[in-house]
Amino acid sequence: MSIQSIASSTQHNKTDFNQTLPLRIATLVEVRAGKAMPFAREQMSAIDKAPVKAPVAVNFMGLTTDEQADRRHHGGPLKAVHQLPTATYDKINAEFGLKVRIGTLGENLTTEALDDLPEMNEATVCIGDVFQYGDIDTNDSVQLRIVQPRRPCYKINDQIGQFTKVPNIAAWVSKQGIAGWYFEVVRDGMIAANLPVYLIERPYPFATLSRLWQLSNSKEKFAIDIIEPWLAIECLEESWKTVLAKKIRKD
Repeated sequence: MSIQSIASSTQHNKTDFNQTLPLRIATLVEVRAGKAMPFAREQMSAIDKAPVKAPVAVNFMGLTTDEQADRRHHGGPLKAVHQLPTATYDKINAEFGLKVRIGTLGENLTTEALDDLPEMNEATVCIGDVFQYGDIDTNDSVQLRIVQPRRPCYKINDQIGQFTKVPNIAAWVSKQGIAGWYFEVVRDGMIAANLPVYLIERPYPFATLSRLWQLSNSKEKFAIDIIEPWLAIECLEESWKTVLAKKIRKD
């Protein structure tokens, strides 16, 4: 059963959904971390991530070997780990005629779908999803919960701008809603490439990241019954709720 079909079925019967899980959906292809280094505009950044070859510990702040130079806007418990679909690079490169490599945009995790299941991307993962990266029957496998999409910032422009003069790719990525997502850490543990990835919980099957981007980017207003379920998601980071609350139509 695909992630999307699971989501559809659970809208009608949450009990059946819970019985379906855990479900292995992917393999963790790469784990990446970065060190803060001199960057554009006379600042420091760890946006460029390199593969980690040995298992690395993950705690509530993220990978212990990963750095964030700007702690105000990056890192922390609600941005502990970043995952980005590799398709984002394919789309950027196709749109702008570039050859931006994986790891350039700051992601920590890269996965590959299992068998005929869909890839983990903004259309197939939801706010509140909990994933386990590691064997299902071990207690030291990391568990991560999606709490918000990533908001692309100017550093994406500066990072890609080292190789090209294409302006404001960050705005294009944001409009497309393909910036990946941030996890909070549900359970500490060790993480490494080639581990199995399991979907453990899906409490909000309606709350895909693509739908969140669609609502947030829309110039339209929406009926309160469309927005209210999002505001009731306890784990959704507060700034996104603020954006959504402003989208409620005043009838």
